[in-house]
Amino acid sequence: MHKSSLDKMLAFRKRYLEGKKKVPLRVLDLGSLDINGSYREFFDIPPWVYGGMDMVSGKNVDIILKNPYKWREIKSESADVLISGQAFEHIEFFWITILEIARVLRPGGLCCIIAPSGGFEHRYPVDCWRFYPDGFAALARFARLEVLEVSTQWDPDAGYTDGSNIWQDTRMVCKKPHLSRLETRREQVRRGLIHRMLTLGL
Repeated sequence: MHKSSLDKMLAFRKRYLEGKKKVPLRVLDLGSLDINGSYREFFDIPPWVYGGMDMVSGKNVDIILKNPYKWREIKSESADVLISGQAFEHIEFFWITILEIARVLRPGGLCCIIAPSGGFEHRYPVDCWRFYPDGFAALARFARLEVLEVSTQWDPDAGYTDGSNIWQDTRMVCKKPHLSRLETRREQVRRGLIHRMLTLGL
C-alpha cells in the first residue's frame, strides 16, 4: 500500500465521515489483505465497525469471500460505507463487483474506490486493468450509484518519495441513492438479472 493511496483514503474519511464519528457505521474494506499497509487505522474507530474482506486469509482479513462475484457472506443493504484501494486492477470482472457493492450498501451509503491509471504490471495474482475518471463514472452509472467526485492524480511530481507517483491513482466517491419502495424493488430486480446473466459459467 503506497503513501498516496493512504492519503487519498484518509482524505475521503475526513471529508465525508468526519461528522459521523459518534454514529455506529459498518465499514467494509474490499481487498483488505495487508500488503505493506492497510486502511484499518482510519476506520476501525468505535462505534464504527470495520470489516476487511478478501479472497484469502491473512493479516487484516476479517471476512473471506468464497466467491469474488457473489458475496453470500454479506447481507444486502448492510453496509454504510464500502472502501476499496489498489484492488480493482486485480479483479478480472470488476463490473460484476460494482453490482455487489451496490447491493450491500444501504440507501445513502458511501463508496470510495481507488485504483491506478498507470504504473507497471504487478500481479496479485493477476493485474488486468487501469482506470480513468470517465471509466469509473461509467461504472458507477452502470450500478446506479451517484458519483460525488472522481479524479486522477495526473501530476507525475506530486511530492511522494516512496514511488507513489507512478501509479497516478484515480479515486471515485459515490453514493447509493434513496429510492421509493417501488423504485428500489425495480432496481433490485434489474441488478439481480444482470448479475445472474454475467455470472453464468463463472
